[in-house]
Amino acid sequence: MSRMPTEPETAVHDARLLKIRLARATRRRKARALFLVLPLAAFVIVTFLAPIVTMLGRSIYSPELARILPAAAAGLRAWDRTGLPPEPAWQALLGDMRKAKADGTIGKAATLVNYEIPGARSLFQKTARDASAPSSAQAKETMLSLDARWGDEILWGSLKRLTSRWTFSHYISAFDWRIVGYSTVMPQPQEQRIYGALFLRTAKVGILVTLLCLALGYPVAYLLATLPLRTSNLLMILVLLPFWTSLLVRTTAWIALLQKEGVINDVLVALGIIGNEARFAMIYNQTGTLVAMTHVLLPFMILPLYSVMKSISPTYMRAAASLGAEPFTAFRRVYVPQTIPGIGAGGLLVFILAIGYYITPALVGGDSGALISNLIAYHMQKSLNWGLAAALSTLLLLGVLVLYWLYDRVVGLDNMKLG
Repeated sequence: MSRMPTEPETAVHDARLLKIRLARATRRRKARALFLVLPLAAFVIVTFLAPIVTMLGRSIYSPELARILPAAAAGLRAWDRTGLPPEPAWQALLGDMRKAKADGTIGKAATLVNYEIPGARSLFQKTARDASAPSSAQAKETMLSLDARWGDEILWGSLKRLTSRWTFSHYISAFDWRIVGYSTVMPQPQEQRIYGALFLRTAKVGILVTLLCLALGYPVAYLLATLPLRTSNLLMILVLLPFWTSLLVRTTAWIALLQKEGVINDVLVALGIIGNEARFAMIYNQTGTLVAMTHVLLPFMILPLYSVMKSISPTYMRAAASLGAEPFTAFRRVYVPQTIPGIGAGGLLVFILAIGYYITPALVGGDSGALISNLIAYHMQKSLNWGLAAALSTLLLLGVLVLYWLYDRVVGLDNMKLG
């Protein structure tokens, strides 16, 4: 005869069943949430993370020359860099150059080498053209007879380094240094040091644009937060209006306003403030970049400030006034400290957007208003030096991450309010 379970045993059994059911329900909710998040995760990976990882890899992984000159890469890998390479390395390079000439890739190889060895393009093209026919002479003798530059040990050391698939030369170039031969690092000549100056100019423009946006956006945000709702909503539409207008149209409008024969100079001349011969040069320089970028990025400062100011109770100011504080003192010591999260968030957002801007500096900046992003675009589109462009982009990304870390240490990400 079976024993009937006691009441405590029944309670334990029911609790165990409830725990199992809750665990199953939790797993189903997690699976459902994961299924809903998967499309967004895939989108972020494909459009954001994958390009960044590719960029990071491109800055140190450069297999193009080794693919075009595979035999030469293998031959130079075995060379100990004592004197000139042995005859097999010369034969391998000459054979690869003849093959590259036949399949039309010699120009790309010459360009890749010419990035770091000035004049190498003509050297490769000439040698591949004049040595295209097989010869009974040794490769070393043939190449030296075509051009004496093949007897330069520094040239061969550079070729050994360039035919390697992994390199840090792009980062060295990004710091205005260069590698001579295989491993000798030295600074670039003074007239060729451009990247450091461009990084400093980019940081300077980013800081100035951020300060200008703060100076112009703080009063506007304060007005929006303190006016009656109906009036503030109308003004908010005016703040958001630039988002509904093409960036290219807004930038082109500033060209019409700021040029020497533009609207602003015409008004100043008509009012007699300046003479017709003394018109201001406000375009195709850093002034044009600052003005146009401040106009474009101003809403990104106003919105975080407004979101913080709207949450500040007006009773704080009234309490300060009741305790005898002057209006300006109350504003400075009571109101402004409460807006620090909005200032930090808006400043961080504007600065990060400013240092990565490309279209506006390209259209209104000229030579003195160009930023590092314009040079990155040049290497991507014109010089096709993608490795150097990737290295410059990586340094810019690291600068943003350092700034983000500093903001977290000083202000705290928990205090960030973007809207």
